[in-house]
Amino acid sequence: MNRQELVSHIAEELEVTKSLADKFVASFTDAVYKNIRKDGVKLVGFGTFAASQRKARTGRNPQTGEEIKIPARWAATFKAGAQLKEAAGKKR
Repeated sequence: MNRQELVSHIAEELEVTKSLADKFVASFTDAVYKNIRKDGVKLVGFGTFAASQRKARTGRNPQTGEEIKIPARWAATFKAGAQLKEAAGKKR
């Protein structure tokens, strides 16, 4: 499901316009962007969006085998909640 399909689904479920549903999706993603490095975004049963800091490390260039330094950085993480795990495990 892509963004437009999600917007259409939300608009149909809530019986609102696609424009309003698109604003909802945009608002949700904006909230995740703004809060991911603070406390994260926790949706009970669905999952948790968070950021974790990765340490600097040494890697290898796969073509030459040369060692390279990989700098420390922040990475987005998502941990699925119990209900999402259960839904993913169900057969169609």
